[in-house]
Amino acid sequence: MKTTLPYLISIPHGGTEVPEIVRQFIALTPDEIRFHADPSTRQIFGFEDRVQAFIDTSVSRMVVDLNRPPLPLPTKDPDGIIKVLTVDSKPVYRAGKVPDIRLSHQLLMMYYFPYHQKIDELLDRHRIKVAFDCHSMLPSGAPEQKDAGKTRPLICLGNNGNFEGDPDAGGLATCPREWIQNLSARFENEFSIPGQVAINDPFSGGFIANAHYWHKGIPWIQIEVNRALYENHGTVKKNRDCPFFSVDDLRQKIGRVLDGFGSWIA
Repeated sequence: MKTTLPYLISIPHGGTEVPEIVRQFIALTPDEIRFHADPSTRQIFGFEDRVQAFIDTSVSRMVVDLNRPPLPLPTKDPDGIIKVLTVDSKPVYRAGKVPDIRLSHQLLMMYYFPYHQKIDELLDRHRIKVAFDCHSMLPSGAPEQKDAGKTRPLICLGNNGNFEGDPDAGGLATCPREWIQNLSARFENEFSIPGQVAINDPFSGGFIANAHYWHKGIPWIQIEVNRALYENHGTVKKNRDCPFFSVDDLRQKIGRVLDGFGSWIA
């Protein structure tokens, strides 16, 4: 990436920090906290010196999930903003220690609302043409997810539309069809993985992309990279046809994709 691009990059799930106010209540081990993060995404998408605006967080999504709507609080939604269970149904908190409404409110005031307010401020302060919400995903769906057991693509791009990037019936896509299809083609070309870049499958975009698109009207695209591209251990099963990269190499390849896309939309 050679020039400052008119992008906002958001990385809401890369942190692993557990705040002191809940540390004694957490049932997950440090390894489990890391596993249920988006590991290394703060490095993979760490283009803060090359884009107009950048935001990430150190807090673990197991404590506060910044990509969820602010309601409902636990225990109404076990995978909501304050988590009760992991995607593989492990308790996040020790028995009887799930945050009550007072502690939940404290966590939201510390992490959730400042993150979303900062996004608004960055979008107001800079001339942003497109914002990217950046994530990683496991190679296959967890048992409680809609794609349970299914092998996932190596890259997933989301704009809240259908598999072609068009709005679903009655819906509103967060960027034009032509944009997400162009970005998809650039990923396929850079990674030499025809057929392994999906649009809105299995993820079409979370709360951050949708809420801030509705709020400001600036296009958003969610990017998900398959963890098999850069992790290779027992909990991340590697497909034999999947290419493998160091975090630095993966960052460079994604940088070239975003650089080319920036030139295209200029």
